[in-house]
Amino acid sequence: MQAVGEDPAAILTRASHPPAVAEFFPEVPMYPTFILPGLNGSPDGHWQRHWAKERSSSSVVEQEDWSCPVLEDWQAELDRALSQTEGAFLVAHSLGCLLAASYAGRSLAAKIRGALLVAPCSLAVTLQLHPCMIEFGEEPLSRLPFPSLVVGSLNDPYMSVPDIERHIRSWGSELVTIGFAGHINVASGFGRWDEGYRFFERLRRAADEASGRTRGAVPLVRTA
Repeated sequence: MQAVGEDPAAILTRASHPPAVAEFFPEVPMYPTFILPGLNGSPDGHWQRHWAKERSSSSVVEQEDWSCPVLEDWQAELDRALSQTEGAFLVAHSLGCLLAASYAGRSLAAKIRGALLVAPCSLAVTLQLHPCMIEFGEEPLSRLPFPSLVVGSLNDPYMSVPDIERHIRSWGSELVTIGFAGHINVASGFGRWDEGYRFFERLRRAADEASGRTRGAVPLVRTA
């Protein structure tokens, strides 16, 4: 894991000696986990699809239209899922992170126990790369009323490092970066992703501590 702003030589040294695969954390089904893919959905082989298959309390919030998303339509599907539970965690990728962030001012945000936001995209950049396909309103930059952990990449074509820093400051999120990992998707080599489970465990423990459900939980440590 590398901190934003770390010396590039140190980053390259670490990249040439990657850490061992993270240990597997067993599922703790306290609350369900809703998985939020981005534009065009997450195809078979994507780490989000592996997550949904491997964890019985996890499910993908499917959208009727993945290729031409409309924010209100995507919110309606997540509203439906949240309304059927007392609380849930979110595991979002790319445009799904902006869906999660759009709940800052919505009443159902009270049901979100925490959000793992992986490779969030800049709405402006996404609109440039996919013109006339996305109706997502304004960039969601309000402070999030639930714990959140952003997992970023140092060479994500959808969000620069300065933009990541701007978003985490606005959202009040914690940040970890995982080196030169592209958009943290199938194209950049992320199929089944053990480390994602480790990040989720950190988020869950921090959320437990914040809500007072547990004692002695390890808080998230800012790496930026």
